[in-house]
Amino acid sequence: MRVERVDFDHPDAVALRDEHVASGNRLYADDPAAVHRGGSEGIDPSTIVATFVAYDGDEPIGHACVRLLDGDLAGVPEMKRLYVREPSRGRGAADALLDAIEQVARDLGAPRIVIHTGDRQHAALKFYARHGYTPIPVFPPYEAVTYSLCFEKLLG
Repeated sequence: MRVERVDFDHPDAVALRDEHVASGNRLYADDPAAVHRGGSEGIDPSTIVATFVAYDGDEPIGHACVRLLDGDLAGVPEMKRLYVREPSRGRGAADALLDAIEQVARDLGAPRIVIHTGDRQHAALKFYARHGYTPIPVFPPYEAVTYSLCFEKLLG
């Protein structure tokens, strides 16, 4: 398994992000707050500072990117779309992608990195806790999505 830094619009990155969004849409389809997913979950490509794809041989198996927030959190890096395809989970791809994203944040001189996820993503919640992420108040643009949970990790 290897992790490569790619362009945000790289075909493998686009396909994995689309799978991630579709998975989230299925997971929260019966939640009335899901109507707000489109607006809060969109990514402005101009805010992206790094995109990574994990590969098993030539097969793309995972994705993550990091963007810089604006508004009250201007300049804070946020990890987006950490996703590993189901058959490849549990083999270290998510750890490697997270390491790559956190290194980008450190290289930017950021004192912390933040993430957003949902309350039904139990494996993700355990994963982030295991990696030192702690709860913080829900930040924009996620406050309209009632199942939102936000976390940070201090990058000492």
